[in-house]
Amino acid sequence: MFADFIPLFVIIAIALGLALTLLAAASWIGPKRPNKIKRTPYESGMDPIGSARERYSVKFYLVAMIFIVFDVEVVFMYPWAVSFHDFIDAGLVATVGVMTVVGLFVGILTLGLVYDIKKGGLEFD
Repeated sequence: MFADFIPLFVIIAIALGLALTLLAAASWIGPKRPNKIKRTPYESGMDPIGSARERYSVKFYLVAMIFIVFDVEVVFMYPWAVSFHDFIDAGLVATVGVMTVVGLFVGILTLGLVYDIKKGGLEFD
């Protein structure tokens, strides 16, 4: 069984070797003309003002977590939606069981969204 994976390991080793070789060659061969302008941080074409250690509002993280939760929800809902026709063909018990589980999943996500709206996580000042 291990012998079946030898070609895969060989390709991975070749890819890693090529990537490391090209990175090393670029650092050895590439031009080295540093100056003050090249060493300054680049932030979307704007001059950096203030410290890079600014604190973000907690609402930023709440919005990011909501995005991740609903992104994960789509990942879980898509296979269910694709195979829904198979559940209908399997019979009433399978269909009711799947609908119950999916309803519980969506219900928990809805409760989380309602909680976040009540806490003001989506209100921006």
